[in-house]
Amino acid sequence: MGALIPQIVQSGKTGSRAAEGRIMAEPLLFEDFNEERRRNWIRLRTLIMLRWIAVVGQGIAIAIGTVFYRLQLEIGLCGLVIGAAVIANIVAIAIYPENKRLSEREAVSMLLFDSAQLTAMLYLTGGLHNPFALLILTPVTISATALRPQSTLLLGAVAIGLISLVAVYYLPLITEMGIVLSVPRVFVFGSWAAIVIGVTFLGAYAWRVTSEIHSMSEAYLATQMALAREQKLTDLGGVVAAAAHELGTPLATIKLVSSELMDELAGNPEAQEDARLINEQADRCRDILRSMGRAGKDDLLVRQAPLEAVIREAADPHVTRGKLVHFEADPDVPSPNILRRPEIIHGLRNLVQNAVDFAAENVWVETDLSDGRVTIRIVDDGPGYSASMIGRLGDPFVRRRAHPPSGDPARPGYEGMGLGLFIAKTLLERTGAEILFSNASDPADTREHRGRRAGAIIEVTWPRDALERPVTEGRALGENQPILA
Repeated sequence: MGALIPQIVQSGKTGSRAAEGRIMAEPLLFEDFNEERRRNWIRLRTLIMLRWIAVVGQGIAIAIGTVFYRLQLEIGLCGLVIGAAVIANIVAIAIYPENKRLSEREAVSMLLFDSAQLTAMLYLTGGLHNPFALLILTPVTISATALRPQSTLLLGAVAIGLISLVAVYYLPLITEMGIVLSVPRVFVFGSWAAIVIGVTFLGAYAWRVTSEIHSMSEAYLATQMALAREQKLTDLGGVVAAAAHELGTPLATIKLVSSELMDELAGNPEAQEDARLINEQADRCRDILRSMGRAGKDDLLVRQAPLEAVIREAADPHVTRGKLVHFEADPDVPSPNILRRPEIIHGLRNLVQNAVDFAAENVWVETDLSDGRVTIRIVDDGPGYSASMIGRLGDPFVRRRAHPPSGDPARPGYEGMGLGLFIAKTLLERTGAEILFSNASDPADTREHRGRRAGAIIEVTWPRDALERPVTEGRALGENQPILA
């Protein structure tokens, strides 16, 4: 069974590297399509509901102004403007289904209509002397959270233009006694400036926060995909391991019986040939099982594995990439047994990959077992993290670790990083680990790092009781359980 161990590494290496390369490149795709993904987000029914709320609010405000405060308002014109919003809603409900999602152009058109309708109401009710003028921020905020930046810029410019118009041109608020209600010009200018700043600031703020929320959501989705992929590889190896384990005894029996039949059928060449064929096919079955995967991938026998074995398994796809990977541990401290969790393997694999990508010649993977903690330290002899980047490591969509020239052979096939480290950090933290990124030397140090532990350091630390699992001794493990779909 031990001969099966190298097979899964070799057979799975290409797929793993390709998948990891694809995941590491995904930040570029997310950025390239950051604007395209903001399409068809808004349901028509949502804007219709908001417009009904605005219509009711405007009607109540007009009623209170005329009945309680005896303001001389243009009731007919106000009713006409409110009626335009009502008609627009009725037409939209009649034409489109309830689950209609608006395209970019349709959403912008509706928000422009709402801005114009509100501006018309402000014109008829005192302009910026009306405290409800700040509601002009609503369409811009909706656009910033759901539409592309170009659309938000358009709506923001239109909103600023419209509010500037009603700051100058408006019908004044007049009481029943003929008194014109107004505020000093300095307050009008202050209201105009506040609204313009609000449109600019709230639009930019809402767009930024929404972009970060969705970028983080996509990063977590990529993390879940990476974990699911690693889990599938584990399950696939489990199927192969279980097959090899369960079929080992019957295949050995078939081979033994067929060998005895070959001896007993020496006088019957045809029957002896059939027995020889059975013997050869048993050998073939054994070889197929060996070529399909690593023994005991998810077998109960090795569901637990020494920490050093798990570290080497995680780093194995990257030890033959032209860099020397050194594994170091205190020989006097026995390696604890831990569960072979996909999160740990995939997370450590990404960290080793990152170190190998930037190392000049050497990567050191050190294991420290002391003070009730398990620490894995990955050090390289590369340039280290730049001072401007080190505080952002572990966040998704960080574009560069340093500023290498275009086409730098030190990182072939990759144009950015960040999502890979984010996935590794997220998966390892799910297992209770703490991760620290640092440099072994000053980033401004221009001396040759080659062969020295002077590059980047990634330190992963677990409480020992959270990671360590007791060794099973003196009792049967039980039957391998089937993997249920």
